[in-house]
Amino acid sequence: MAAALYIATCLTTLLCAILLLRAYARVRRRLLLWSGLCFVGLTVSNFLVFADLVVFTRDLYTYRLASAVLSMALLLYGLIWESQ
Repeated sequence: MAAALYIATCLTTLLCAILLLRAYARVRRRLLLWSGLCFVGLTVSNFLVFADLVVFTRDLYTYRLASAVLSMALLLYGLIWESQ
């Protein structure tokens, strides 16, 4: 049951990333780009959660945390620099 939840969160963040990047391609608002890239990174992070807890037996916590921090840093950068 937990595996289905991990897959669902991964697919949800992937769908959000696709929709945000499609909107960016249509209207060219840079905040949509940064938000889309953030969700791409969160998709990677959610996939690593699935891979860590379901597929592999070794610890991927550092990689999961690094991808989530990088994703949030991209969004923070976009929020700061695009607000001006």
